[in-house]
Amino acid sequence: MTVIDISPSVMQFLLAFIVVAPLLGALAALLPAPPGLKGKNPDQAVLRHGVTVTGAVLVAAIVLAAGFDHDHPATMQATTDISWIPALDVRIHLGIDGISLPLLVLTALLTFLCALYSYFKLPAGPSPKAFVALVLVLESGTLATFAVLDLLLFFLAFEMVLIPMYFLIARWGGDQRQAAAWKFILYTLLGSVVMLLGLLLIGLKSGTFDMVALATDNGRGLTTSVQVIAVLAIGLGLAVKTPMWPLHSWLPDAHTAAPTVGSVLLAGVLLKMGTYGFVRILLPVAPDGMRTFAPYLAAFAVVGIVYGSLACLALARTGAKGDLKRLIAYSSVGHMGFVLLGIATMTPTGVNGALFANIAHGLITGLLFFLVGAVKDRYGTADLDTLAGATGAALYGRAPRLGALLAFAAAASLGLPGLAGFWGEMLTLFGAYSPAEGLSRPAFRTFMAIGAFGTLLTAAYMLIVVRRVCMGEQAPHSRLSPDDRAPRTTGGPEPSGAAGSQPSGSAGPRTATTPQLADIHPYEAAAWTPLAALTVVAGLWPAVLLGLTDPAVQQLLAGGKS
Repeated sequence: MTVIDISPSVMQFLLAFIVVAPLLGALAALLPAPPGLKGKNPDQAVLRHGVTVTGAVLVAAIVLAAGFDHDHPATMQATTDISWIPALDVRIHLGIDGISLPLLVLTALLTFLCALYSYFKLPAGPSPKAFVALVLVLESGTLATFAVLDLLLFFLAFEMVLIPMYFLIARWGGDQRQAAAWKFILYTLLGSVVMLLGLLLIGLKSGTFDMVALATDNGRGLTTSVQVIAVLAIGLGLAVKTPMWPLHSWLPDAHTAAPTVGSVLLAGVLLKMGTYGFVRILLPVAPDGMRTFAPYLAAFAVVGIVYGSLACLALARTGAKGDLKRLIAYSSVGHMGFVLLGIATMTPTGVNGALFANIAHGLITGLLFFLVGAVKDRYGTADLDTLAGATGAALYGRAPRLGALLAFAAAASLGLPGLAGFWGEMLTLFGAYSPAEGLSRPAFRTFMAIGAFGTLLTAAYMLIVVRRVCMGEQAPHSRLSPDDRAPRTTGGPEPSGAAGSQPSGSAGPRTATTPQLADIHPYEAAAWTPLAALTVVAGLWPAVLLGLTDPAVQQLLAGGKS
């Protein structure tokens, strides 16, 4: 069944366009704008160009999804297969199935929303031309990662995103941006070198780099020792990008220093590339090697879940001077731990849960970073003690729509039933309860219990953040009068977006001297509403996504057999 009937040749063109158009758009962004398109502000012209290109890619992705045959999501569709390097049998092989299509659409959506947001709120830094070009190169590399079906092309696309993200952090980031950018590039490049060796090992030992053929063979052409070495090498490279504890330490620094749109893209799509590699390459190509390392992968995953939550609790406590962006970054370590746990079970239930959690994390954490960026713009800081102290900073009282949306995103992140974050975590825990044959059931049930405990920790720190940032905190001495508890309006600048004081005697928790904040702007609503709406849709109607992924996962784990 397809929503609209599209011929195979048009589907091929759409997929090729989705991958190549951002790269061509990046080149065009660096050229001088034609006189008729410059307008009064050449900088705005290149930003409009970014919105136009990413919008066209998003439309193409939606049309591709509408033309996708949902009755056969396990079949590769919109395929292109052209010989590129005959000596190595490297081919330009593109295609999508039920596993890659949701990630493709998510990437196109998030990049468009970031381009739209940047049109109105460009981060401080060098030329907008370079900013737009880097975002488009980043989009092209990410989309190619999810669309290519050749191991060497996968590696090239996987690496293609590193340089644009490095410059987005180093040139448009905040404090400590140079150190964070260097840490990001060094960690990921070192992991990639090891991963390349593993990919070459698989290709040379099996005689092909074609991912479809390798998945169909299901490791039968590779000895167990080769599979173990390949999983160790490739898994290390993928684990850095995911990121898996203890290879995660680059992530909090990168998120804290990155501009808002950089954090959204890093959390929303770049982290998914690592877990996608586990599902697309290691599970079907080296199943014996994965079975050897699955218990260790699950153990690292649940340690990451608990570690990320404890780090968030430490940052959220009063007096810790924790950064809200850094807290959300550590929460990603925990959430991606659930994805890795689902993959480690090697069961359809667990892997489907991992893929669902991938999409949910992209929607929810992308929204959270948008919101935290908006809070930081208004207050000039993301320091939790400053935001939550007795300074009249309660968002519910000063920017109620922004506060309500932040609380909604936090509820989705902690896995509230009815929202997208719930299903992925639940399915991964179910998968750990009954792992694949050959894996220790007592060990995985222990991992399941630790992961379930992690969900309680996640709820704890998210509720603390909502209480402190959205509701505010009273001064510790109850004998202080309301006037004493009000923020002083002398001796420093008011928060960005202040719009005067609350009239004396008005209703509400704000005092007479508490300045009002700008609530959600129209351009912010345009960028954030799709993410909030999809979070609800995926939570209430999970079959839309699971109906795509499940047949493809079943076939992948069965070695290409339906």
